[in-house]
Amino acid sequence: MLKSCLFISRGVVSLPMANTSSAKKAKRAAERRRVFNMRRKKDMKDAVKDMSKLVLGKKAKDAEAMLPKVYKAIDKAAKEGTIKKNTAARMKSQAAKALRSLAA
Repeated sequence: MLKSCLFISRGVVSLPMANTSSAKKAKRAAERRRVFNMRRKKDMKDAVKDMSKLVLGKKAKDAEAMLPKVYKAIDKAAKEGTIKKNTAARMKSQAAKALRSLAA
């Protein structure tokens, strides 16, 4: 499959190619940002997933130790614009709530 074509049920549709040097540079920058964003998002999701496994396993001490790492990963993603600030706040709140549920 060519990079400049998209297959749709009706046939092949050409996508616009970068013609000017500034458009080519913007495309390179967007690809680079995409890699950083994906890495940040994966780190965040992995941290949240690890903590949720600890919460499900009723390991309160380990989950409590994991909370700052989760906060750090979420805050980094929000700071760089990978996720929105309210999404970050909601995720942090849910993580803290899950940890509190172990104490009860």
